[in-house]
Amino acid sequence: MTSAKAVLEEDSSNTGSLNPKLTKAEAARPASGRLHQESRGQWPIIGSALLLLAVMLISLGLGKYPITPKEILLYLCQKYFGAAYFSVDRMRLLNGIIMEIRLPRILAAALIGSALSTSGAAYQAMFVNPLVSPSLLGVLAGASFGAALGIVYLKSWFAVQLATLFGGLVAVVVSVGIARIYRVNTTIMLVLGGIISGALFSSLLSLVKYLSDPYNQLPTIVNWLMGNLTLADRSTVIKTSIPIILGLAVLLLFSRHLNVLSMGDEEARALGVNVQRVRLIVIFCATVVSALTVVIAGTIGWVGLIIPHFTRMITGPDNQKLIPATILIGAAYLIVVDDISRLAFSYEIPIGIVTALVGIPCFAFVLRNARKGWS
Repeated sequence: MTSAKAVLEEDSSNTGSLNPKLTKAEAARPASGRLHQESRGQWPIIGSALLLLAVMLISLGLGKYPITPKEILLYLCQKYFGAAYFSVDRMRLLNGIIMEIRLPRILAAALIGSALSTSGAAYQAMFVNPLVSPSLLGVLAGASFGAALGIVYLKSWFAVQLATLFGGLVAVVVSVGIARIYRVNTTIMLVLGGIISGALFSSLLSLVKYLSDPYNQLPTIVNWLMGNLTLADRSTVIKTSIPIILGLAVLLLFSRHLNVLSMGDEEARALGVNVQRVRLIVIFCATVVSALTVVIAGTIGWVGLIIPHFTRMITGPDNQKLIPATILIGAAYLIVVDDISRLAFSYEIPIGIVTALVGIPCFAFVLRNARKGWS
């Protein structure tokens, strides 16, 4: 694509190296001008970071017991810097609301939004297809099957979470295995393998739901698959945050390679990229972070499809800018959606339903301008 070639020409030398070198025109340009241009390219990332901080601060104060941003800041100053603004009873109340109830849920929403949106952006760049989402290779279907199987046959909640992660990994292994068996076109066969794997594990999920107890187990499965952050406690967030952050870091490090892969396999090989290895690493990391979102809160759709489009309209097609901005915007987006799900009505709506209700019109709007980010 034209945009991918333009990005690559900026990042690579004429010999095909992935290490950028300055051209004669760039060398003649004053250093201050180059620094100004580079700083302009960082503004979307800086703005996204500020947006995320503002959303988190406001969300900490939203709920049945509202807290103003000023009170939150004073509470943090007193808790971590020794200032004295509130009484002991007031501090105990604020600590219970902010640190024990709202902060773990906000962090869980941020992790899920970052993971789904970034894996969607990585898949879209790798398959050069704006309609690709984390569910492409069947990871969400496999993770949902693993969760349902764990709910029915396992006793420990930790074992259910492990079964969820294992199911997502197995689904992607099936997709990649099918692509490796038929060596015609790796990208096309990966997509077809993902369709087969998704259909297989969706059928197995229906079978588990049919065999489950209709009075106890089936309602739990259905409620879990609709997406829900009510069980996202501090322990779950801590356990899942480390692998999610590591996976996002790897995708961020491979953002330049994604620029090359978006040009096609032959061009990438000509530039010295090990296409097979890079693709497997990206698929593995995107699979792990996507499956872990199901571990935290069940199946949440549309995030990995919408946010990369929206971010690409701001940053352009360069994945070195797109990936970090997507991490931040995806986190802020899902925090806002979670606020809507728990505050729009007198009772909480599963967040998976809200992401679909919000995502469908947003995608219809973004799709009209989606070509701007690819050209």
